[in-house]
Amino acid sequence: MRWDKDYVREAATSNRIVAGINIFGHEDAGAVIRAAERLEVPVILMVNRDARKVLDIECWGALLTSMAERACVPVAVHLDHCSDPENVRRAMDSGYTSVMFDGSQMPFEENMHITGQLAEEAHRRGIFIEGELGNVPYSDLGQMDVRLTSPEEARIMQEQTELDWLAVSVGNIHRLVGRKVPIQFEALREIQKQCSLPLVIHGSSGIYAEDMQKLKNEHIGKMNLGTSIRKVFGDTMRSEMIANPQEFDRQKLMSQSIQNVEDAAYQILKGLL
Repeated sequence: MRWDKDYVREAATSNRIVAGINIFGHEDAGAVIRAAERLEVPVILMVNRDARKVLDIECWGALLTSMAERACVPVAVHLDHCSDPENVRRAMDSGYTSVMFDGSQMPFEENMHITGQLAEEAHRRGIFIEGELGNVPYSDLGQMDVRLTSPEEARIMQEQTELDWLAVSVGNIHRLVGRKVPIQFEALREIQKQCSLPLVIHGSSGIYAEDMQKLKNEHIGKMNLGTSIRKVFGDTMRSEMIANPQEFDRQKLMSQSIQNVEDAAYQILKGLL
């Protein structure tokens, strides 16, 4: 079904959150779509850096947009964490319904300038765009230095660009496994005093369940998840291969992984309502 309006902005004002889930193949994409259909909620299929290493932006666009069009609920196809403006434009040309330009590692003025340019181009095409301020580190890369989003920079970014959604750093960390980190709600509320854009929380797999629930009462429109779903798929696959050492049919080996991903996605989506 066509992603025909800004469901992220709508969610941010309705005490619920749209899930953006990283996708690594048609198997998990289908599982996430079926989970969303069971709950009759919109969902975002995201193509991250790892996925782009193994399949071109254009190929992901063709695959996921065709699946999204056949869904019974609104399904977006989103380019996640892209710091190359030309790759953002490639996604715009390939049917993605939203894109993220991540200029968070650039000087603020440069980030704002490029974000503004891309926002104008995106809106001419009817595409939504996400930006980022602050630093959300990657635990798997050994990064643990959280640089909180500046409320003042968030205000200026909103005033000077046509940005739709803003990803913020409020204690969240990408790709945490085996532990959780607390959201710094005081920092989040200071941002919200200065900026009325729908906010996006990355690294949601590493957030405490109680904080996930509290975030629904803030101006959060989208939460990104990947690690928890990815782990369900991989852990189940490992168990299936150990239990069935003679099996070689990949469809049979992945069958339980796909079902478990659907069930996990269902619980995630349900928890954000």
